[in-house]
Amino acid sequence: MSTQRTSRIKHSKHPYISINLGICGGSPIISGTRIRVIDIAIEYDRLGLTPDQIVDAHPHLNLESVHDALSYYYENRNSIDKIIREKKKVVKRIAQKTPSILKETIG
Repeated sequence: MSTQRTSRIKHSKHPYISINLGICGGSPIISGTRIRVIDIAIEYDRLGLTPDQIVDAHPHLNLESVHDALSYYYENRNSIDKIIREKKKVVKRIAQKTPSILKETIG
């Protein structure tokens, strides 16, 4: 009886995205960087930057990784948008409690 071993190559659905609890608190990032998927999503969806402009702003990235981050974002949009909303609430609460030095300076 011959035993046949087969090896399977595992292809990641998002080859440019990784999650490591020791990096950015486990937030999905572009592999080899500390650029979070959420940051790319905000730059694209909220600030209106194109993928090319995102690469210009982060020259260590390439278009493939930015598009993969956007793909990951759109596949997980509800949960990522929820995180964005929660973080905005925290920032708003802090802003209300802490006076702006800049506003005080310029009047």
